[in-house]
Amino acid sequence: MTSPAAPDGRIPDAVHRRRWAILGVLMLSLLIVVLDNSILNVAIKTISTPAPTGLGATQSELEWAINAYTLVFAGLLFSAGLLGDRLGRKKVLLGGLAVFGIGSALAAFSGSPGELIGFRAVMGLGAAFVMPATLAVLMNVFERDEQPKAIGIWAGGVGLAIAIGPITGGVLLDHFWWGSVFLVNVPIVLLALGLMLWLVPDSRDPRPGRIDPVGVLLSVVGLVLLVYGIIRGGRLADFTDATVLATAGAGLAVLAAFVVYEKRSDHPSIDMAYFRNKVFSASIVAIALVFFALMGVTFFAVFYLQSVRGYSPLQTGLLLLPLAAAQMIFAPRARLLVDRFGVRATTTGGLLLLAAMLGGFAVLDRDTPLWLLEGLFFLMGTGMAHVMTPVSVVIMQTLPREKAGSASALSNTFRQVGGALGIAVLGSVLSAAYRTGIDDRLVLLPPAVRHAAGESIEATLAAAAARLGPRGDALVGPAGDAFLHAMHVTALCGAGVAVLGAVVTALFLPGRTPVARGDAHEEELVSTTDK
Repeated sequence: MTSPAAPDGRIPDAVHRRRWAILGVLMLSLLIVVLDNSILNVAIKTISTPAPTGLGATQSELEWAINAYTLVFAGLLFSAGLLGDRLGRKKVLLGGLAVFGIGSALAAFSGSPGELIGFRAVMGLGAAFVMPATLAVLMNVFERDEQPKAIGIWAGGVGLAIAIGPITGGVLLDHFWWGSVFLVNVPIVLLALGLMLWLVPDSRDPRPGRIDPVGVLLSVVGLVLLVYGIIRGGRLADFTDATVLATAGAGLAVLAAFVVYEKRSDHPSIDMAYFRNKVFSASIVAIALVFFALMGVTFFAVFYLQSVRGYSPLQTGLLLLPLAAAQMIFAPRARLLVDRFGVRATTTGGLLLLAAMLGGFAVLDRDTPLWLLEGLFFLMGTGMAHVMTPVSVVIMQTLPREKAGSASALSNTFRQVGGALGIAVLGSVLSAAYRTGIDDRLVLLPPAVRHAAGESIEATLAAAAARLGPRGDALVGPAGDAFLHAMHVTALCGAGVAVLGAVVTALFLPGRTPVARGDAHEEELVSTTDK
């Protein structure tokens, strides 16, 4: 049943009493979606290993295994948010979880990289209906004065998933085959479905928008073409190649057509009018740039820890723990800094801290003390926590409560697009820089395998072992050196992106906490500035 609205617009008492239990169920649903990506981060090296240990996926196939999920997720988020507003958030949550569970089971038994990419897309379809609905339900079970605290705990749940994921993945990979990192989702999905049917109330927008199939198609096609061009450029180590320019250019053209179409549509997927609010736009950009930097850096950090430093998947998961622990600790507390210093100072400081830590990766080598690496990860998580929570609150409180699905979907769409582009762009920078550094050393290998061996450090080491035997040891040192150089270049690019985000937040976010005026249909963000 859909929970009836209280006469004065407040939360019904029956729902209000169990709001924290409902938040726990929502966080469990969110945990599954975020957990999957953080588990996959530890498993990418194993999946890149030739059969029977892995699937023998190339670096570009690994990028697609991550991005197939992300692009479907991002492309459908807004329509999923609208469907939740129209049909009821609880129904959409239940359906999304079921599809995600089915996709996870299929991905676990993939027989090739192509199958894995396809089933990851199915998982992205399910996740697209889960993520916006969790935050939309949250906004409908908490009063406005409790929303920042609830969103902080919700964001801390993301940190918990990021923490649990790599460790869970490491334990599974130490004892089972690579597919177990997907199969583990199934029992969690079943538990979440049971608790949701029992506890979570339904809610919907009394005036929902219409679905926009043309807009959805244009956004997905545009993003896929753009990301394909970027990844292909990294694979060829040549971003001026005609096919790279044509594909990326076509993607940008389709995305431009998407923006024009959305402006003219009477039922757009993304209401461009929202972006007239500079505070809202700056918050969206900040989220996108944080995830651009974070996802790209996480992608190479796993290879650094496993291929260069020689740690196991479980050890890698434990080493990534400070990144997640910092988010768990500080995400619920970020509002305290916002109350004292304002949104602008808190988020700009968080982004500058993130940039400094990303720049710190440029000094890492084979023998860097672990305490220094762990400090970098912890401070990265601290910076992220002081960006994500404040801007999430700003975005969610910009729109009226009944439009919570739309606000959540916008936030998550740009988060996922930022992450996808981060993996594509920074992954391609890493790939191109690595190939440039290792090319001269690949003369030891037969000509037919040199191009494939230059794609990644894992490909080089696998080709050296398979083709050269003991003589392949001569490539281990140069491969590590080439990867370290590529990682340093990529880390500095990520730091530059975080600095750009800091400039945006410093210029456009308010100096004090945003406040709302008006009733549920007229709430608007009041941009305040320091006197």
